Amino acid sequence: MAAVLQIGMGWFSEEPGGLNRYYAGLLEALRRGGTDVRGLVAAAPAPDMPTDVSRFAQRSDSLLARLGGARCGVAAFLRSHPDSVVAAHFALYAFPALDLLGERPFVFHFHGPWARESHAEREQALTVGAKRALERWVYRRPDRFIVLSGAFRELLVRDYRVPADKVSIVPGGVDAAAFAVDESRRTARERLRLPNDRPLVLTVRRLVRRVGLENLIDAMAAVRAQVPEVLLVVAGRGALAAELESRVRERGLQDHVRLAGFVADAELPLWYRAADLSVMPSVALEGFGLAAIESLAAGTPVLVTPVGGLPEAVAGLDPGLVMPGHDAMSLSRALPAALLNPQALPGMTACQRYARENFDWAVIAREVLGVYGLAPGRALKAVA
Repeated sequence: MAAVLQIGMGWFSEEPGGLNRYYAGLLEALRRGGTDVRGLVAAAPAPDMPTDVSRFAQRSDSLLARLGGARCGVAAFLRSHPDSVVAAHFALYAFPALDLLGERPFVFHFHGPWARESHAEREQALTVGAKRALERWVYRRPDRFIVLSGAFRELLVRDYRVPADKVSIVPGGVDAAAFAVDESRRTARERLRLPNDRPLVLTVRRLVRRVGLENLIDAMAAVRAQVPEVLLVVAGRGALAAELESRVRERGLQDHVRLAGFVADAELPLWYRAADLSVMPSVALEGFGLAAIESLAAGTPVLVTPVGGLPEAVAGLDPGLVMPGHDAMSLSRALPAALLNPQALPGMTACQRYARENFDWAVIAREVLGVYGLAPGRALKAVA
């Protein structure tokens, strides 16, 4: 089987986020399946970084240094692996190596519209425009694209004029066995020092604007009125941490909303198991919602907003897990209904089975290899 180079963005333990989590999970799944896979990322040295992942720069290096490092890293791989497939997950670091690819198969994993995400985070117009131009240039070259949902397939075709027949939908993956921990909800809460006598809602999110945490905090005042002992735990870090803390204080929700900060990857299954319910309150640009599947793999039902690929991730289990909207009023209605009627939600066994059968990394890696042309009987034709 041909070797596969995976050009990433960063490493998850240094820079948490859906893209880096997916990248690390895919590499591990391909490795377990016997694929000769190599990674290239911009990251500091990390003890959990596998030996087949190389660092071409650090994320703190200058843009020029990172671009030059990416180019050199790809060139070195191609010299030692002339018959290979190249896959990229981030347009910026694919850009400087496009002319090196020749006729080799090139697959791009589209995790989201980089420029639009920057616009949502209120970056300067010039920066947003430069990112969009770079994306358009890079997306002219791939032989195939992998997207996480039909919603992002539509976006890629509509906004970037990518031919629809080049785009394959392969959802994100989860290590289902790792999230199916043995602890009961009570034991999980005791280990995490969480109260056992309160309904607990969990959201695992980067603290950025598009994930809708402002609406979720605003909704908690109304949720508290119907479920007086409710506790919302927000796990994650990001630029909005101080702003969200102020929002909690301004609304008098200190006893009902707790910002837990960054939660280590190894501890996530326990946090999901401890919760009565998870919630994904995203307002924009949610390609899949990996945290929703992680919650289900741990046996905890999850409510999602009707945004991007979130409905596709959970509707196969129960369409009722999709809330009618993403505004504070929609959240304030859906959360109490779920907390006060838990029997109406999928149970632990159903949640875990759904995640295992549809999203376990072993299942997803086989689909990815099929798009790469490395599955039996399939070949990916490169463009000149």
